[in-house]
Amino acid sequence: MAKMKNFKQRRNFLIFSIFLNSAANALTISTHLGSAVWTGSGVNLSSWIHVPLGTTLFIYGLAITVMNQFLIGHFARWRFFSNLLYIIPFSYLVEFFTYLWNLIGVPDLSLPMRVIVDIIGLLSVAAAVSIYQRCNILMHPNDDLSYILRFKFLKGSAIWGQWISYAPPLLIILLSYLATGHLHAIGFGTIWALVTQGVVMQWSDVHVFPKLKHHINFG
Repeated sequence: MAKMKNFKQRRNFLIFSIFLNSAANALTISTHLGSAVWTGSGVNLSSWIHVPLGTTLFIYGLAITVMNQFLIGHFARWRFFSNLLYIIPFSYLVEFFTYLWNLIGVPDLSLPMRVIVDIIGLLSVAAAVSIYQRCNILMHPNDDLSYILRFKFLKGSAIWGQWISYAPPLLIILLSYLATGHLHAIGFGTIWALVTQGVVMQWSDVHVFPKLKHHINFG
């Protein structure tokens, strides 16, 4: 009975975190001041290959899902399909919320207000990742990558796990720029995320819903 109650609580936190993560990532895109690293790379990849953002984020997530299986060292069936189950709603919710934030006028705010809104979005992204990493039911493959690195190779360090996991999106950003000569959703917010996201995640582990603990599993 206690296990069932615990699972239901984790499920509810997961649903909340998916919406928070989607809305917050979309908010950073809408400010035009730079998104979280993975999101910014997805926006640039979308522009490069001329595929809608939601579909691009899904394909991108699928590729990282496969990479995660290699890092684990065996085919973890539930982990594979749970990664896919996360990116289906997330990818298209980001596209929807970006449209919504644009509709209500976020891009037209003054520069100081957009800086504040961008920071709020980035802090919310880090908090959302902390929440669903602790739930460990479904996880976005991008953040599952940092989770695997963190607990399998880096002795639990959220900061190092986050930084090392940024190698694929930074490569995508570079290749997109070389191919198109343009950068999108890259700026102040991207630098902020690079420097602070791991720190904010580690802080959120302790202070955001502190009763929610990590459920570590590589199966």
